[in-house]
Amino acid sequence: MSMAVVGMVAGMALGFAGYFGGFGAFLLVAALGAVGLVVGRLLEGDLEPGDFFRSRERGDRRR
Repeated sequence: MSMAVVGMVAGMALGFAGYFGGFGAFLLVAALGAVGLVVGRLLEGDLEPGDFFRSRERGDRRR
């Protein structure tokens, strides 16, 4: 399935949620979609759990 089709389906789901359920349902569907994206990336191996908890190391702002 191409990314365009996935984006279209996600947009349609958000549109239906917003139309039939209101803004709260729209936000819920968007948040669950973001969680699903992160979990999918974790399962595919594109992300690691440590990426979310590791601090950025900058030499000039280190204290």
